[in-house]
Amino acid sequence: MNFNSPTFVIFLVVVFALHWAPIMRGGRHRNAVLLVASYFFYGWWDWRFLGLILASSLLDYTLGRWLGATSEKRARDGILLLSIVANLGTLFFFKYFNFFLDSLKVLLGADDIPWSMRIILPVGISFYTFQTMSYCIDIHRRQMQPTRDLLGFLTFVSFFPQLVAGPIERAKELLPQLMGQRRFDRQQAVEGLRLMLVGAFKKMVIADRFAPLADAVFDHPTLFLGAFNILGAACFALQIYGDFSGYSDIARGTAKLFGVELMVNFNRPYQALSLRDFWARWHISLSTWFRDYVYIPLGGNRAGVLMHGRNLMITFLLSGLWHGANWTFVAWGGLHGAFLLVERVARGGLDRLPGSVRWAITMLVVLIGWVFFRAQDLGHATLYLRRALRFDLDPLFLLKRLLTYAELSPTGLAITLTAGLALIGLDRWSARPHALAVLHTRPVLRHAGYAALVLAILFFGVFTDQRAFIYFQF
Repeated sequence: MNFNSPTFVIFLVVVFALHWAPIMRGGRHRNAVLLVASYFFYGWWDWRFLGLILASSLLDYTLGRWLGATSEKRARDGILLLSIVANLGTLFFFKYFNFFLDSLKVLLGADDIPWSMRIILPVGISFYTFQTMSYCIDIHRRQMQPTRDLLGFLTFVSFFPQLVAGPIERAKELLPQLMGQRRFDRQQAVEGLRLMLVGAFKKMVIADRFAPLADAVFDHPTLFLGAFNILGAACFALQIYGDFSGYSDIARGTAKLFGVELMVNFNRPYQALSLRDFWARWHISLSTWFRDYVYIPLGGNRAGVLMHGRNLMITFLLSGLWHGANWTFVAWGGLHGAFLLVERVARGGLDRLPGSVRWAITMLVVLIGWVFFRAQDLGHATLYLRRALRFDLDPLFLLKRLLTYAELSPTGLAITLTAGLALIGLDRWSARPHALAVLHTRPVLRHAGYAALVLAILFFGVFTDQRAFIYFQF
């Protein structure tokens, strides 16, 4: 059930009506409505994994209660270890078991390994396992008290707006909202609808229009070179940003309809002037999760350069592996970790460069990273990058080839590139101080903006070849 499908719209209207209906005094039915709706939403993908998410939720709910009732350090450490092993063990089995078996097969030169098996990856497992695991870690650190509200906890784990692809919420932020008494706020609901509209624009007009261009180049690495490989990487950069930030906007907007505030997951990442700044703006819920639960416990930047480099590389290699069972993701994480270390060592020199130069260096690293992220394997990625350095074919011939493989007309290409420029312009405009405040004080401009987004979706959005959100596979 994609967020941009008619089925989801019908589902959302029904859940919204039941949630705010005066069924029980004080709205005591609302979490029950959200829980049933969330399990229905998750079961729509594959009902067989409902037992898995329920078992994971019950385990960490119970372990959290035990942690709250135990003061002896060794016992608390053992309970936390059980939570970590159970969550990471489940994630390893479903997501990485065959990956490591295949890697072992290559390492040993074996044709086959008898205990390999076909494993289906449960959608959203990387997100909700991190969410439940952080709950127990925060209780162990005495940063929060365990909840006794089982219904509220089950809803926290499975809350359908952010269940499949985040943001990865912290229990100390989301649980109080779900357990408290929520009242319908018209202004909050309007803001939610606005976010959903912006998210739909990013997904249907940006991501799904740039996807065929990126696919044409990445799926035929021997047919393109030079500027067209650079263009393919840039198209994928816009595709994944429109896709994932669009999902996050729709998730936040949907949550607002139910009186719940989710964290901001993106903050104009392609305006970053350093890679450190980029990671403060991109997939913020994941980057802060790894910062708080991996990087800082390892020692962060408190030690010397070598230890800081170790901590960075471990954090980003694990972050890359979190994204998928492929060495390309590990290479992507390693590239970001290595350049972040370069930034620290050369910070004085880099800071003296003009902002435009720092932006260009940052975007170059980001684009190279996206090549590894999108490539089928490491060989594909290196071939793609090598061919990006060649400029010995007629550009007009390559343009015609690109349009053929992307199944686009010149007009369609122009519309897509214009939409990308519109997204960049929207990001730059909204970054200005008081830019959004102008819309609140000038209803004509605000409604004109809404109308423009609706018309852009209706006329230029992709309706016939809809794609699942990229991060659903993680």
